[in-house]
Amino acid sequence: MDQNNEPPQITFEGEESQHSARSFNSENPKIVQWVIKYSGGYIKDEKQASYVLIGFIAVAIIISLFLIFGGGTGIEEKNIFNPETAEPDINDMRSR
Repeated sequence: MDQNNEPPQITFEGEESQHSARSFNSENPKIVQWVIKYSGGYIKDEKQASYVLIGFIAVAIIISLFLIFGGGTGIEEKNIFNPETAEPDINDMRSR
């Protein structure tokens, strides 16, 4: 009887080769690995990749805030009245 009270391990054919093929070479997050891989050699370690990701997030937030709050309504208001005479300006009405 087994002294450690552990269940017996069952191995199947080819299972050992599958485990050895997996590479768990680093504990870096996948996105950090992706940035390092596709940077073209400009980013060499995890610290630099983290700075690039933080910068990207900051730029994305700034652009989002600008579009939400500073983008305007998109409606152009045009006064067709001449403010001096308070009558319609004929030239503005013809351009419509």
